[in-house]
Amino acid sequence: MPAAPPPAVTNCNGIFLSYDFISRTKEFPHVKNATAQSWAFNATATILNTSKFELKAWKIFIGFQHDEILVGAGGAVLMDGNDFPAAVGNGTYFSGSPQADLKTSIDTAGDLSQIQVQIQISGTQFGVKPPAIPMPKSIKLFNDGFKCPAATRRKTSMYVCCVRNPKFKVITKKTKFLPRQDGDLSISYDVIQAYGNNYLAQVTMENKNALGRLDQWNLTWEWMRGEFISTMRGAYTHKMDYADCINGVPGEIYQAMDFSKVMNCEKKPIISDLPPEKANDTTVGKLPYCCRNGSLLPPIIDPSKSKSVFQLQVFKIPPDVNRTALYPPEKWKIVGILNPDYKCGPPLRVDPTEFPDTSGLSAITPAIASWQIVCNITRPTKRNSRCCVSFSAYYNASVIPCNTCACGCGENKKCNPDASPMLLPPEALLIPFENRTQKALAWAKIKHLNIPKPLPCGDNCGVSMNWHVNSDYKSGWTARITLFNWEEINFEDWFGAIQINNAFRGYENIYSFNGTLVPELNHTIIFQGLQGLNFLMGETNGSDPIKGPRVPGKQQSVISFTKKQTPGMLVTVNNRNYGSFKYQNNTTYVRYHEEIVAEAPIEADTILARREHNISTTVNVLADKLITNPNFRGDFAAGVLNVTSETDLHGKG
Repeated sequence: MPAAPPPAVTNCNGIFLSYDFISRTKEFPHVKNATAQSWAFNATATILNTSKFELKAWKIFIGFQHDEILVGAGGAVLMDGNDFPAAVGNGTYFSGSPQADLKTSIDTAGDLSQIQVQIQISGTQFGVKPPAIPMPKSIKLFNDGFKCPAATRRKTSMYVCCVRNPKFKVITKKTKFLPRQDGDLSISYDVIQAYGNNYLAQVTMENKNALGRLDQWNLTWEWMRGEFISTMRGAYTHKMDYADCINGVPGEIYQAMDFSKVMNCEKKPIISDLPPEKANDTTVGKLPYCCRNGSLLPPIIDPSKSKSVFQLQVFKIPPDVNRTALYPPEKWKIVGILNPDYKCGPPLRVDPTEFPDTSGLSAITPAIASWQIVCNITRPTKRNSRCCVSFSAYYNASVIPCNTCACGCGENKKCNPDASPMLLPPEALLIPFENRTQKALAWAKIKHLNIPKPLPCGDNCGVSMNWHVNSDYKSGWTARITLFNWEEINFEDWFGAIQINNAFRGYENIYSFNGTLVPELNHTIIFQGLQGLNFLMGETNGSDPIKGPRVPGKQQSVISFTKKQTPGMLVTVNNRNYGSFKYQNNTTYVRYHEEIVAEAPIEADTILARREHNISTTVNVLADKLITNPNFRGDFAAGVLNVTSETDLHGKG
């Protein structure tokens, strides 16, 4: 049993949080290393509203710090949408399910069941053996407008009283529900028809991110109260199986129902968009924004394709067999092919969505109940990207390929995941990585480059881009952009983006593509295929399907920049090699009055050591970097700009 509430709760006029450690048991395997020993533990977290204001959609943070793995949290869900078991060694956020709101004691005559929630936590922790107690580092309320001091700890308990921040300005709305939130992807779950034992819901997904997209999306959630999907329109479930209904509670409740016509009875259904040919199907189609094969584009690319909609008929089981017993599914997740990773929060009750009246009158019809699920793109971790970029230039014989394992590495022990990628001849970019080995080895021999053993692994990316500096002349310069699709699927309505701060103002044109300047996105240029060039085809067999390499799908264009808007100067830096050092991975820095104004990489030294020679590189110093220096006006008037250079040398003698 959890400990009795501490006396401090009587002095709290706000939200009282507590964490009580209850018990632990040594788990198998038993090991001698105390830090590696696992312990099963049980604890209770309590959220109690002791204020005179109702707390909507409570959410708390528990700062676990002992490599905890949670296997259960009764009365709450993880806000990142993860399933159990979940690693929470760096702390995690909880939100209420099914009780998301905490009423006041005044409005409920002190009914604890309405003003308090207790989370029954069970899991595993590592390294803290008796008599030490594995307590969290902190507990905090994360609702807007509250301040939480450091928690007070008493042996197996810790507690804190979070109070309203008097400086926090709340925009008051005359509504009983929360306002809608912003995010990269907004999902609305709207109940539009309700009956005693079933309801009709509409799911609307809106892409709000300027660059994020989804291709062939798969959406999943978890039914928490035994519901099942009878029919769907605008989407379908991957598994059309009714066995769980016949053999479960629904089979006992709905004995007269023909379950062979039921769409899905899984607790965690996987839902996908319909193909375009089903758009006008009177049974499963005929919905706006449906049936695009799971394509969800940013609104800046095509607003008409930034939204997806589908409907589902949901049947309920007792005790929820009345019109008002409505609960959304939990633990929402969405994935696509070669798309960013999304983390989805819990469903939050919001103002009912308003729909145009179906009769054609200028009237609106609100949903019976609405919930919003907000999903945000997570920042890619190292070796977890979805695409990569290689670099080349007219003044450099070699191509710098994508980084080793840029998009992940498997368990292949025949290659080195930590070695830098080998420089390549330009034609090697046109073939898959598994066919580049001989070309890479031959190029290394010709250019006297180091050959790592074992050889580096590939980038493992489904899509890659090559940026090739094509020309550089007095008034401007150009680059060639090539997109490669190494997957077998076709990407419709493809687009790309480049962020190029220094040259952004000099952008002129991108030929055969449609380019758009987006200054508000950190000086980004977005480009997409013109009419007829909006498909990035998949990888296909070459002329010799048996022995020859496969051929990637490609799109290519040239982008041009003028130097009128970005004036600067070119500086050639010579580094003298007296024959005792072999350069590798060097960088030249140009300084103006001790301030770094430009830098550029130097190609790996391919001349044999022991031979005296120069290594030269050209560095473009932009005017923006010079005119902000207080010495510039005087030096410019005198006609003398003194710059110095230094080079970081890495290599071997």
